[in-house]
Amino acid sequence: MSGSRGAPKKSGGTKQVRPRRDFEALKKRRLRAADMFRRGKSQAEVAQALGVSAQSASQWYQLWSDGGRNALVGAQRAGRLPRLSDDQLAEVVTELKRGPRANGFPTDLWTLSRVSDVIERVTNVRYGPTQTWTILRERLGWTRQRPARRALERNEDTVANWVEKEWPRIKKRQAPGRLGSFSGRVRV
Repeated sequence: MSGSRGAPKKSGGTKQVRPRRDFEALKKRRLRAADMFRRGKSQAEVAQALGVSAQSASQWYQLWSDGGRNALVGAQRAGRLPRLSDDQLAEVVTELKRGPRANGFPTDLWTLSRVSDVIERVTNVRYGPTQTWTILRERLGWTRQRPARRALERNEDTVANWVEKEWPRIKKRQAPGRLGSFSGRVRV
């Protein structure tokens, strides 16, 4: 791993995924620290008991000293806030559900580029294809759907008739004792 950054790799070259943080467990640990500080425990004792670094215990003590137990409740999420609020995303979903043609596109097929265009038109926030896919998958829980490939000339009545009448006739079991066909080579 010389010179590489990021998560360690498993054997086989696949990236190891870090587990998501359990914010509730982290909050409980900080609040336990606040209770220990209130009972007169030292920073070193708190660090030892909770299995955290001396620096964390020191930061928690400073926060607790300045703001009490509530100062250690902490954030409910990590990372940057999303650029789209839940309300904006709901507006985007409403537009997407109207369909591509209703949004001015010539066909009934959604692409990431088209979804990105709708997001920008509705919210004035521009996303690239990768970010758009992440929004669809992670925030909305949507998956990729591929349209069924069907011939334009397809006649649904003819297909239904064939499936109902011809296919069962073709699929009928052979009578016992009758030999079927064999297309392999036979050595004599």
